[in-house]
Amino acid sequence: MLEQVDSTNAEAVRALTLGTRAPFWLMAHHQTAGRGRGGRPWSARAGNFFGTLMMEVPQGPQAAGQRSFVAALALRDVVAGLVPDTMALSLKWPNDVLLMNRKLAGILLESETVKGRLMLRVGIGVNLAAVPEQAELESGALTPVHLGGVIGPEAFLDLLAAAFAKWDDTLLREGFAPIRAAWLNHAARLGEPIRARLPGQELHGTFETVDEGGALVLNTAKGRMSLPAADVFF
Repeated sequence: MLEQVDSTNAEAVRALTLGTRAPFWLMAHHQTAGRGRGGRPWSARAGNFFGTLMMEVPQGPQAAGQRSFVAALALRDVVAGLVPDTMALSLKWPNDVLLMNRKLAGILLESETVKGRLMLRVGIGVNLAAVPEQAELESGALTPVHLGGVIGPEAFLDLLAAAFAKWDDTLLREGFAPIRAAWLNHAARLGEPIRARLPGQELHGTFETVDEGGALVLNTAKGRMSLPAADVFF
């Protein structure tokens, strides 16, 4: 538990360099330079959760990417025990957890090879008690929502670490198939029109599924497309 860091993902790298043995969780009460996907800033509000899991992934890059789905399912499990209506929870590809179609949590995966070992940082931010100001949001971003401070960051981490371990064990024992099936069961806008933004272009189509590699399958006017990475808008 740290009082303040630039970002928990960056601090996790420093901790690993100084000899902390992975896997380990790291959490801070405040971030001064938190970030999300694409280097976008992640707003830090008092009472929210900012944490990172550092872990080794000997199975390779594809297995590392699958931890985004593991983290999303773990987050959903924890939040489901804190809200009155679990049907209001959904998972937005590739890395968000939604409550009432508003953004509650985000996941950021970053990896590097250290002495021949693939090390993965699973960065997670959750709006436990507050949300960013509207001016801080990217154009087109979902409206944020928070949990009203029903749980503190430390207690949330205890629940999250246990839930992540459960789903990660499923991944290791049974492969990606049950993770994919569980994630699709809670997927936001599955079977509905969405927009997928790529560098230099924006695609429109129906969110058909997530394939066996974790890529989004978009059914467009030009046919089915498998997108390993994109920003999705509703």
